[in-house]
Amino acid sequence: MSARDRNALAAANFFMADVQAGIGPFLGVLLAGRGWATGAIGAVTALGNAVGLASTTPAGALIDATGRKRFWVVLAALCTVAASALVLVSGRFWVVAAAQAASAVAAAVLGPAIIGITLGVVRQSGFVAQNGRNQAYNHAGNMVGAALSGVLGWYFGFAAVFALAALFAVAAIIAVLSIPARHIDDQAARGATDENPDPASGLQILARSPVLRALAAAILLFHLGNAAMLPLYGLAVVAHQADPFITVAATVVVAQAVMVIASLAATRIARIRGYWTVFAIAFVALPVRGLIAATIVTTWGIVPVQILDGIGAGMLSVAVPGLVAQLLEGSGHINIGQGALMAAQGVGACLSPLLGGYIAQEFGFRVAFAFLGALSVGSLLIWHKYAPAIRAAAPSPSDR
Repeated sequence: MSARDRNALAAANFFMADVQAGIGPFLGVLLAGRGWATGAIGAVTALGNAVGLASTTPAGALIDATGRKRFWVVLAALCTVAASALVLVSGRFWVVAAAQAASAVAAAVLGPAIIGITLGVVRQSGFVAQNGRNQAYNHAGNMVGAALSGVLGWYFGFAAVFALAALFAVAAIIAVLSIPARHIDDQAARGATDENPDPASGLQILARSPVLRALAAAILLFHLGNAAMLPLYGLAVVAHQADPFITVAATVVVAQAVMVIASLAATRIARIRGYWTVFAIAFVALPVRGLIAATIVTTWGIVPVQILDGIGAGMLSVAVPGLVAQLLEGSGHINIGQGALMAAQGVGACLSPLLGGYIAQEFGFRVAFAFLGALSVGSLLIWHKYAPAIRAAAPSPSDR
């Protein structure tokens, strides 16, 4: 891989992070400021999650099949920016709901597309290292974008947050288009060993692999506990009269800063110990995070809570695509597999706000944090049970 392609992948992942986020982290604050009830805010969020969930596997199949991966990245980036603009200018329920749905579909395409382009450029042999770098730059982009959004939102309001996302979108598109299409091997991008692999759906891919089924179940439980933790903790802290712009930005910045380090560490651990160990570390982080969140509900409590979020999410951002690419090498369906795992993640993320919100409403924030954190214990149990099969299917380099 040329230095130019490596730099382009880094830049694309850096700038695409804020494009994918857009004004999303500030959506609840924006709509609440317009007088929306919490039920309506939850409804549009759940709708976006549901549409994203339904789109993940078809999006993976699309990226496996297409020879125009750069085009789909550009289209998805523009769609995300347009959706953010709609939310900014309109307060009507169905307009906001449609915008959230469009953003979810775009996000479902962007994930597999970036992974596919990376695989197509570096091939399987270079994927572990490059995926780790991609995730480090992605988290760095999230961190910088959140920090700038917090400052710009504080001084100029939500319009400035949108303008920043639009500028990042232009930069991301330029970065992706700077990778020549001829440098992307479409066979390698989907893990194919022949021109016409058998057609398969995401459910069929999962059905064929006990390891992928175990991974999907563990990921679902993890995100069922993890997804609602940040927004609930932000609400708990803001309830103590903290500034919403600074609070939201701080929660994202702290987590993303740690994710940069965690993603690089995960790459090194995967090379030495294999992916099983990386997942185990991530699954341990969430219960500890839940206990700390339940104990410390203050502005400074954001630091330890989000450090642990950074460890868990940063590790998984490298481990999930890496393990799927390794397990499905030669199948021609790597991106469908990625989509199926994103669907499992989406189920957890979709249900997490409903579960966490209900528990917080009925029993308080502290009970909600403890319960959500405990869900990852189930992930650990699954991971321990399937450890021999996982290590056999995806051995560490030292075991090969």
